[in-house]
Amino acid sequence: MEHYGLIGKRLGHSFSKRYFSNKFEQEQIDASYSLIELDEISAIVDVVRNDSDLRGLNVTIPYKESIIPYLDEVSTEAKAVGAVNCIAINNGKMVGYNTDVEGIRATLRELSIDTETKALILGSGGASKATAHVLRELDIPYLIVSRSEANGNITYDRLTGEVINSHKLIINTTPLGMFPNVDSTPDIDYTAIGAKHKIFDLVYNPSPTLFMRRATERGAHSIGGLLMLEVQAEASWRIWQNGR
Repeated sequence: MEHYGLIGKRLGHSFSKRYFSNKFEQEQIDASYSLIELDEISAIVDVVRNDSDLRGLNVTIPYKESIIPYLDEVSTEAKAVGAVNCIAINNGKMVGYNTDVEGIRATLRELSIDTETKALILGSGGASKATAHVLRELDIPYLIVSRSEANGNITYDRLTGEVINSHKLIINTTPLGMFPNVDSTPDIDYTAIGAKHKIFDLVYNPSPTLFMRRATERGAHSIGGLLMLEVQAEASWRIWQNGR
């Protein structure tokens, strides 16, 4: 039986196993999907070596960037992004891709972003890099907000209400608010958010997140990460099948 899975550090929040298990059952696919928690990314070597049925992996926090040195090849788009969230495995050879970009594109289409919109990307990890890649494709100017000046354009303590007000698209790429830490939320001035804002939270569990609820209370239109999850999962499946 072919085997697929998700690698990350803590995966109790993930819907991926449920999504693929349902898919395999409904489409009568003889395959299984597992959640594979790794304390260190270097453990990926043994995971692949010890499972001859493993055909593909998804990658989540915090390994979307640190996985790259362990791969045999990286797709052109994943190189441009600087992050990998999908790995095709064939005879032990690992090829990295980024399907997050397809999920982000689909969600931004759903939000109907105005061409004059400027964006704030909260966070500077692998998901942030995929988001920035898509915004560049759409010619949407953006600022990356990070805890460190070295990783972003602006730090949270310098993110004024005026800056928030002038950036009508706010995208949370951090894990803040993700189950089980549902009471956490990005530390921004929510009073600066208004009815013209559009909010995209990549977190999909829970739905809505506290970030979304606080923005919606200010009149903003919000969308969570479930559509992104589904689109990137199907894109991963196509890659795994084509990689046979």
